[in-house]
Amino acid sequence: MARTKEFDPDAALQSALELFWRRGYEATSMTDLVEHIGIGRASIYATFGSKHEMYLKALDRYTETHDPLLVSELSQPGPALPAVRTLVRRFAAEAASPEGRLNGCFVTNTAAELAPHDAAAGRRVEFSWEHIETLLHSALVRAQAQGELPEGRDPRALARMLLVLLQGVRIVGKASNDPARVRDAAEQALTLLD
Repeated sequence: MARTKEFDPDAALQSALELFWRRGYEATSMTDLVEHIGIGRASIYATFGSKHEMYLKALDRYTETHDPLLVSELSQPGPALPAVRTLVRRFAAEAASPEGRLNGCFVTNTAAELAPHDAAAGRRVEFSWEHIETLLHSALVRAQAQGELPEGRDPRALARMLLVLLQGVRIVGKASNDPARVRDAAEQALTLLD
């Protein structure tokens, strides 16, 4: 008779996500995961596979829980440009916050640490970025159709610029002691929407 799991796999994955997010992939050992999650190595392997597979599942969980917030922020009826501005300012504020400096963004961290040499991680990063770019593009197309964004502006190019800005804000916010650096960059980028 098969034994039932004596732990909650969802809670274990969330705990692993938090550790990977804080420390990164390379700096997190299997021993660290065992100690942090509080379950045995064999249970981790049986439930999640290797450390790499667990990391990818944690990254998937992160995007599943963070992407809906972006969708709701950028898809609300009414004027679209204020929502875009609010999103950019939120990213800048989070990046400059103590927690933002400690953890950064899990997707951005993965892009910097693993994506250049890990195809599976790179695909997930690219998927996340494409999703954000698509949401921004849709909001900017709506803004242009509603007369909020001048006709001569290219919504796709602006969406890409904002995506790159948001990722850069996450990196600089994590490494810089000067919160004005990310705040000023975000505000300067927003002037391109006027």
